[in-house]
Amino acid sequence: MMLEASQLQSATVLSTQLCIVGAGPAGISLALQFIGSGIDVILIAGGKAGHDEAAQALYAGEVADDALHSPLTEYRHRQLGGSSATWGGRCMPFDPIDFERRDFIAGSGWPIGHDDVAPYYPEANVLAEAGDFQYDAKKAVEGGMRPIAEGFNPVSFDNDRIERFSCPTDFGSRYRHRLAHAANIRVLLDAHAVEIRAGGEKVEAIVLRTLDGKEITVAAERHVIATGGIETARLLLASRSEAHPAGIGNAGDQVGRNYLCHIAGTYGELAFAPGTPVFHGYDRAWDGVYCRRRMALRPEIQREHGVGNVVMRLHHPRLPDPAHGRGILSAIYLAKPFISYEYSKRLHGGDAMTPGHVLRHGFNILREPFGVAGFLLNWVKVRTLAARKFPSLIVAPRNNRFTLDIHAEQVPNLDSRVTLGAGLDIFGKPQARVDWRYKPKDIETVRVALELLRRDAAATGRASLDFDPEGVAEAMLRDGAYGGHHIGTARMGPNPDTGVVDRECRVFGTDNLYVSGSAIFPTSSQANPTLTIVAFSLRLAAHLKREFLPKRSEIRTSAIKGAAA
Repeated sequence: MMLEASQLQSATVLSTQLCIVGAGPAGISLALQFIGSGIDVILIAGGKAGHDEAAQALYAGEVADDALHSPLTEYRHRQLGGSSATWGGRCMPFDPIDFERRDFIAGSGWPIGHDDVAPYYPEANVLAEAGDFQYDAKKAVEGGMRPIAEGFNPVSFDNDRIERFSCPTDFGSRYRHRLAHAANIRVLLDAHAVEIRAGGEKVEAIVLRTLDGKEITVAAERHVIATGGIETARLLLASRSEAHPAGIGNAGDQVGRNYLCHIAGTYGELAFAPGTPVFHGYDRAWDGVYCRRRMALRPEIQREHGVGNVVMRLHHPRLPDPAHGRGILSAIYLAKPFISYEYSKRLHGGDAMTPGHVLRHGFNILREPFGVAGFLLNWVKVRTLAARKFPSLIVAPRNNRFTLDIHAEQVPNLDSRVTLGAGLDIFGKPQARVDWRYKPKDIETVRVALELLRRDAAATGRASLDFDPEGVAEAMLRDGAYGGHHIGTARMGPNPDTGVVDRECRVFGTDNLYVSGSAIFPTSSQANPTLTIVAFSLRLAAHLKREFLPKRSEIRTSAIKGAAA
């Protein structure tokens, strides 16, 4: 069943066994596991089935440094499906080293290992519509994927690691009908969680408000918060009471701390020897899924040099510089005002359009009018109209010289945090305040990886890498915190002094409240978080089913005894 919360009477109390707050990839993946289970579930979507400006405005808040973090209304979508409404679809699992305690990275180490989540990745791949769970370039495509470049095998990096791409799947539109027709699932749209009501260690209810002023309460045996890294911290901190004066789960002052994203950007120039065949695009698996190689810093090299996890991909020249001479790159640059914030910021950074630049870009377009027109027509076919969309812009440079698209782990930082701000939303609740910070180790990881690639490229005799070590920080921080990867604000830990949830995602200090999503990740890995978010939701679903099982068995036993009498 699917209904709008505004259709209910104010002061309505809904009872259920499992209440899931948040209907993005985490919440929807979790709810899907209970279809036909006999367990009654309410899934709360803080928005409508599609975009709604009034609901979206509830994400407004404060940012400590606008140069380092996007406005809080960007990259997050308050609607059914959450931020999957605009994600890019990039999928890859976390690596075993990500779960380890690494002496060279303060705050690293999960209370579980990679083996604890690995069994849930294949089904996560299915839900994300990313095809088979196969991330080895030699096996992902029949006959193996094409190499990045002939004879180019930098020894410090694994070139056989790949990323796979979802359609990209909007979890709201893709799974809406399955949820709506499930007899034991109620989806409550446009219901905004404003408080977790807890007495002692037991959460009694979730308080919801509607935009037309109604208050609704959901009382459940177990509750899961799956509202994203920023909103999860905000809701836990704002739910204060005599039993939880600093907010729920915050006895150790950990809620909102260690706010992570990724360190990302384009930098350097990797030049291949003339005549070297180079492929930096996508191969397709048997089911049409797009797959792409990347260069991943090997775990033993990370340990040897004491740096974080990092991957690199070949990338076209930076768009704002008209010296690239490519008409299509200039056309996209000039189309910046018409491209969504999420993508225009990544494509162009903070570069301003000057008249001189516009003229030079215009000249590039005039030099290649047919090439530009052909590219745009093909783009409409493979991106705009296709059900499974071509993942990204691929333009080969004329001179076999590529920039590097870098995606690196950010290390935990207690001072990088989400807190409650001074502003109030329309319900009178404190807005979030984000103060994202980085550490020297974050920049060192990228610098060391580039130094190693420069050495390894020269050793192959097929390529050379040119970059300025002094410019790494500026390049990696040009766009600040990377996009919508909001990680670590309710991290998993062994105790409430170092974490917010335990190994089963249960909030410390409560016996029936859980968190699902990237907020629980202690470290960020090199990987985009969505696939691992879904995998952890599946793991949590399995745990909750085990918790519900004794009670269901009790009920069945009582029913049998009653029938016999």
